[in-house]
Amino acid sequence: KYMKKVLGGLIGALFLTLSSITANAADKLTLQLQWVTQAQFAGYYVAKDKGYYEDEGLDVTIKPGGPDIAPPQVLAGGGADLMLNWMPSALAAREKGVPIINIAQPFKSSGLQLTCRKETGIKSPADFRGKTIGVWFFGNEYPFLSWMSQLGIPTNGGADGVTILKQGFNVDPILQKQADCISTMTYNEYWQVIDAGLTPDDLVVFKYQDQGVATLEDGIYVLEDRLKDASFKDQMVRFVRASMKGWKWAESNPDGAAEIVLDNDATGAQTEKHQKRMMGEIAKLTAGSNGALEPADFDRTVATLLKGGSDPVITKKPVGAWTHEITNAALK
Repeated sequence: KYMKKVLGGLIGALFLTLSSITANAADKLTLQLQWVTQAQFAGYYVAKDKGYYEDEGLDVTIKPGGPDIAPPQVLAGGGADLMLNWMPSALAAREKGVPIINIAQPFKSSGLQLTCRKETGIKSPADFRGKTIGVWFFGNEYPFLSWMSQLGIPTNGGADGVTILKQGFNVDPILQKQADCISTMTYNEYWQVIDAGLTPDDLVVFKYQDQGVATLEDGIYVLEDRLKDASFKDQMVRFVRASMKGWKWAESNPDGAAEIVLDNDATGAQTEKHQKRMMGEIAKLTAGSNGALEPADFDRTVATLLKGGSDPVITKKPVGAWTHEITNAALK
């Protein structure tokens, strides 16, 4: 009996030690989001909540973003291992010397649009001249600047140009008539405007997708040099595999995904109604993507950015700005 007790104790101690080693062996990764905690990032929160990252031996920290946070700066400064970013911002940063590379593209379609008050008389993009337009910055301004440049509309004010209002976290500029149009996403700010009391009939909406100036959004990026490390590359394969599993679960279970997002919202600012509606819209943008970037979508984004007239977002076609190496390994 005594020997059994001793052996039992030793086995128990060994099990605890092995469990501790296993727990400590999880590779720690930090993901910098493009914006605050919301259903736009549901796939990553689902992957964490459902244990998909844990199953891949990863311990993932998700850092919310905001209107004053530029993910490329966070990534370059070592504040995160991966970031989510719109491609115009990432390519602009790459041309300026930050070696950012796209390793996966969960979002297939663009949700960016300009939402204008109908009473301003705006019926087409040509009517933007002389108007004030709310624009997000910290990398989010590039699609708008490229579009205006293609239209030949100056962005420094005046009767012939547009006056840019630096848009913050809310939709107040259009509600308070400080701006004729504001930037909105199909899944977020547009519905904030509606919830604030304006109706679809009060508004005119211009989707970038419909204007032929849609650029890729919400890609997964890392610093290129880090992919030379076989261990880091392996971590990225596991991260993408788990994240895409999270995204596909979120697409199939939008309400459940929204509830997981709400559980992770430390600010308590999000509402169930808004997040469930947002997740329904987000699922339309991730639909059709298995996580691998489509070269044709990349080429379309680059072509749009290069058409920027005298002030293009990028001045030459990027080389080596994306790779299929990670998704090829993750999705096989």
